[in-house]
Amino acid sequence: FVNDFQNSVTQQTSADQYHVFGHPKTPKPIDSDVRVEPNAPLQPENPVSTHLYKRRWLVVMLFSSYSLCNSYQWIQYGIINNIFMRFYNVTSFTVDWLSMVYMLMYIPLIFPVTWLLDKKGLRVIALAATALNCAGTWIKVASVRPDLFPVTFLGQATSSVAQVFILGMPSRIASVWFGTKEVSTACAIGVFGNQLGIAIGFLVPPILVPNVEDMDELANHIRVMFYITAGVSTVLFILVITVFQEQPDIPPTQAQAAARLIPAESSSYMKSILCLLRNRAFVLLILSYGLNVGSFYAVSTLLNRMIIMCYPGQEVAAGRIGLTIVIAGMVGSLICGVWLDRSKTYKQTTLLVYVMSLAGMLIYAFTLDRVHLWLVFITAGTLGFFMTGYLPLGFEFAVELTYPESEGTSSGLLNCSAQVFGIIFTICQGKIIDDFGTLAGNLFLCAFLLLGTIITALIKSDLRRQRANQLANTAVSIEHILK
Repeated sequence: FVNDFQNSVTQQTSADQYHVFGHPKTPKPIDSDVRVEPNAPLQPENPVSTHLYKRRWLVVMLFSSYSLCNSYQWIQYGIINNIFMRFYNVTSFTVDWLSMVYMLMYIPLIFPVTWLLDKKGLRVIALAATALNCAGTWIKVASVRPDLFPVTFLGQATSSVAQVFILGMPSRIASVWFGTKEVSTACAIGVFGNQLGIAIGFLVPPILVPNVEDMDELANHIRVMFYITAGVSTVLFILVITVFQEQPDIPPTQAQAAARLIPAESSSYMKSILCLLRNRAFVLLILSYGLNVGSFYAVSTLLNRMIIMCYPGQEVAAGRIGLTIVIAGMVGSLICGVWLDRSKTYKQTTLLVYVMSLAGMLIYAFTLDRVHLWLVFITAGTLGFFMTGYLPLGFEFAVELTYPESEGTSSGLLNCSAQVFGIIFTICQGKIIDDFGTLAGNLFLCAFLLLGTIITALIKSDLRRQRANQLANTAVSIEHILK
């Protein structure tokens, strides 16, 4: 990626400028200063040239890296819930809120952040995300004392605000930087970083912070974990400042070229939201996405409690089971992304993965309290492959259903739904587990996954972005024939 970066450095652009691209009849150099007028329509007789920059891989990998650093923090408390309960002398429900604050902060902040994304662009959002993430990690470094739980909560809350600037970005980066045959794969890579961070969050904290009796030794283990996170987040903040670019000079697709021709003042943010909420297919997707991802959030947050209840003293095993869920999901995400790029069967793939998520949850529910821990690894991996693999499918299906509305707005509404259901499911499932056991808690989620499957089946597959690209490419072909 360093070589790709050196070979494809382009002039950094600002979020409020129209960018450079030429006409197929008179191609311009990559760094040319030709400008398309804001009001010029993208008509069949006036298609524009497109170009794919190698730098696009650097941008998506950098985004994936700082998304990893942020999502790791979401689960780093919950996976060793019992240890932080003892260190800070708080209840398990209080420690659960260190995970749920990520969901809570997202709900009121997503709308102003999405507005900022539309007005200022990717670079400003990336800078805000990494700055807040860096600040949150250093606040937590100062919280390693049993009487400083409010400080560690403040640090986690700061990092949770950074998450609002991250979750809706994969589909936007994919659309702005990648070609028609790459957008689903690029979106999957963006989501991949978030999933890998969760995987590391499951694996590393139980190793770095063992359940030792001596409180001073325990404090040292926690401090080391926080310092490592702070160091990584600082490096990523510096990298974003120095290398993250707003958008390529020449658009990657005809659809993106057309989107650039819409003047910023002509698009009202609230009007865009209202337009999306009048789209019946998208509203159904909002509900089904929230039910699926909210279930994943609940399972992840309560995993330590469920495993310790069934297998006492297995904190490290709980982390490895969480790792298995997410690693399997990362494989599922990449496979689904590549499959979508090849097949364009958005609804069929989404529905199939949803059905398999329900099946995986049922199998996991009925095998969790069996004697054999190795069986839990297998069933949890199956659950993760489909449930986590659903994430990029939802993003890309939403972009197809809502084009030419902003990808950030559609992604924001999907994630807002996921956070709302995540909080509700985590609180309810936690209470059910405490009162009736793990089987009842997991069957509670199965009921809502069944509802989500039915809703997904009702979504009308209206692939607007694909249709726009096909029309534009047909226009280019006709022009070449007529030359």
